[in-house]
Amino acid sequence: MKNVALGLCALIVGSFCYGQKVKQAEVPAPVKHAFEKKFTKVKEVKWEKEDDKFEVNFEQDNHEMSAVFTSSGVLEETEVEIKSNELPSAITSYISKYYNRAKVKEAAKITKASGEVNYEAEVKGRDLIFDANGKFVKRIKE
Repeated sequence: MKNVALGLCALIVGSFCYGQKVKQAEVPAPVKHAFEKKFTKVKEVKWEKEDDKFEVNFEQDNHEMSAVFTSSGVLEETEVEIKSNELPSAITSYISKYYNRAKVKEAAKITKASGEVNYEAEVKGRDLIFDANGKFVKRIKE
C-alpha cells in the first residue's frame, strides 16, 4: 500500500512539472492575439500551459520554434531550434571537455524579451544552458 501511495504521489507531482496540453479554445484571448500579432504564417500550432504561463510550439519558415507568454499576453521568450553545428564554438568545446565529446541531440537559441540570448544543448538526457558567449550557466535534468 505504501508503494502505491508513493507512486500516486510521484505521478501527481510529475504531472505538474511539465506543461499541460491545452486546446487553442482554452488559451486566453490576449495570449492568442499577442501570438498572432508577433508570429505570422505559422504551421502546426500546439499549446501547453505551465502554471500561469502559456507555451506555444509551432513551425515558421521551416524552423521549429516555441514562445512563452504570460496569461495577459506578454511575450517572455522565444526559442528557435538550431543545428548543433550552429552552436558557438565555446559550447562545443565545453561539451567535448566535460561530456567526453557526447553528441548533442537537440540545440536551440533562446531569446528573452529583454534581448538576452541563451543557448540550449541537449546532451545525455540533460539540457545544458549557456549564455550568448558560450559560458555554461546551468544544467537541467529532463
